[in-house]
Amino acid sequence: MWYPDKRTANILNTILLYAAIGAFLYLAARVLIVFLFAIFFAFLLEPLVSRLQLWRRASSGSRNIAIIEIYVLIGILVAGALLLVGPHIASEGRKFSSNVPDLINKFASGKIAWQFGSERGWSYRTQLFIEQLLIHHRNEILAWARSLGEWAAIFLADWIWLALIPILAFFFLKDGKNMAEALEKVFRRSQRQFFKELIEDFNQMLAHFIRAQLILAGLSLVTYISALLLLRVPYAVILGMLGGAMEFIPIVGPFAAAIAILGVGFLTNYPHLVVLILFLGVWRLIQDYFNSPRIMGDKLEMHPLAAIFAVLVGGEIAGVIGVYLSIPVMAALRILWKRWSTYSETPAPRDAV
Repeated sequence: MWYPDKRTANILNTILLYAAIGAFLYLAARVLIVFLFAIFFAFLLEPLVSRLQLWRRASSGSRNIAIIEIYVLIGILVAGALLLVGPHIASEGRKFSSNVPDLINKFASGKIAWQFGSERGWSYRTQLFIEQLLIHHRNEILAWARSLGEWAAIFLADWIWLALIPILAFFFLKDGKNMAEALEKVFRRSQRQFFKELIEDFNQMLAHFIRAQLILAGLSLVTYISALLLLRVPYAVILGMLGGAMEFIPIVGPFAAAIAILGVGFLTNYPHLVVLILFLGVWRLIQDYFNSPRIMGDKLEMHPLAAIFAVLVGGEIAGVIGVYLSIPVMAALRILWKRWSTYSETPAPRDAV
């Protein structure tokens, strides 16, 4: 019977280990994503908890009390927001969802060409050509609409899992430092400095990224809703919320939001599409070349091509939520590679054990 030599056995064991890790990541992807979002949420709340904890330093269990108070405050703010704008959002959402089938049918049947063209002075031949073009691609349009509906259903199903995020984040806020210290003891003495520097880089990157993205998304949310309401665009609040949410996805997200806003404007026969296009273009320039460089800075150090690659791969692996997580995961991998390259080139101390 043949037995592999030591070198071959090590290679086979390494391959099996990577295969096992890959299988675990694939099978437990949804659970791991929920934990990642919980970590992000904990990073977002950490400054508030730490500051409140300082006020309670003299009392026992001050951190637990601070975490609970922050959660109660967030609950009050969310409840207040739902009471103020929730009914309007729900009403507009029901109206939009009920009109979607009619809008899609109008587009797929070619009727939109006559309705839109007659009001803008298109010639009969142009309207007829566009109608025939839409009818010819009717099946593709309906298939695209079905896939979009399936995407929305998957999105809603995934967000049910995210109800666990505040619960998991509570434990990360409460015992995060203890978890890091326990994990540090697993490493050899020569590797602990590498681990400490890696965790510090992760902390700085994630904290900065999350806060910067929230600020940018908040700016987009307020700007989109205000401008679309001022321009009297149909379903302004829903489209504004979509624009704010898509701001989390670099490059691809804002483009998709702009297409959605223009698409709804076109299907609802909005009369000022040129003004709408100008607004979207100007806001994109302001956001990309003024707001983002000042708020995001150069913490991520990521090329646009790398960002697009990360978004596409994240969407392929984990769907909608994977798209949202793609950029920080890619940035974390860059930090890991950079730190590991530095660590591997540094000679180990002789007394390392």
